[in-house]
Amino acid sequence: MSVTFRQLTTSFGAEVSGVDIAVGVSDADISRIVALFNAYSVLVFRGQPMTDAQQIRFSQRFAELGDFPGLEKTVVQNPGAGTPIAVLSNLDQHGAIILPTDERMVFNSGNEMWHTDSSFKRVPATASMLSGRDVPPSGGDTQFASQRAAYVDLDEELKRRIADYVAIHDFAYSRSLIDPSVMTEEQKRETPPVPQAVVRANPVNGRKNIYTGAHASHIRGLPLEEGRALIGRLTRFSVQAAYTHTHQWQPQDFVIWDNRCCLHRGRPWDKATSARVMHRTTVTGIGPTAE
Repeated sequence: MSVTFRQLTTSFGAEVSGVDIAVGVSDADISRIVALFNAYSVLVFRGQPMTDAQQIRFSQRFAELGDFPGLEKTVVQNPGAGTPIAVLSNLDQHGAIILPTDERMVFNSGNEMWHTDSSFKRVPATASMLSGRDVPPSGGDTQFASQRAAYVDLDEELKRRIADYVAIHDFAYSRSLIDPSVMTEEQKRETPPVPQAVVRANPVNGRKNIYTGAHASHIRGLPLEEGRALIGRLTRFSVQAAYTHTHQWQPQDFVIWDNRCCLHRGRPWDKATSARVMHRTTVTGIGPTAE
């Protein structure tokens, strides 16, 4: 098979064909996929049944994978803590649906805000790779927003203003938007605030993008409310229909996206009756974005 693709929107996203991840991908094909990733930011692979080991093997072809230290089992509610796999699920260990009112589901409802994975870490993630193991019959979509496409259309004066800004990203801040008491003081200490550049550039092609989202608490050097207002303005601009794409999950879909330039959010579904089980691998970044 040879790798082919079709664009999903005029500015970003591509559906990739000619790949069997479970069997394995050649060096030439992985090079092609990485090139498409840098060009289109979101890649969709349909009909990709795989085991965790096969998903990890493919993901490692990109770069080193992040894992989830033990305490992150409680901090970010990840049953896969201590492994390269994050399990995003509304099923308990016995396969029963967890009630939407359960504190675990309330905590994870933060994933329904526009965000970029791991921006609350000193070295943020490059890519997330999500395998749809059990998807609901309706709802539970994932929406993506290209902050690269949005940056192109940003007012030139605003581009100059934000060029050197640094935002402080704070996991506790984003979760406080759901419930100020959802995290303990110990959990907050495990995820201290970190600085991230407000404008980033792809290291391969140099294309710039905004870098905000729900984890961005404020902007260093600006009054708190002024900084938050600016972050809100940039995020709202980025999630206009012209810069977004909604992925409607089918069983065994595999989707990868560029956390350096894309926001994403999960959409609601009937959580009381339908299972949704996703397994995610995360490709680490190459260094901090700001001092």
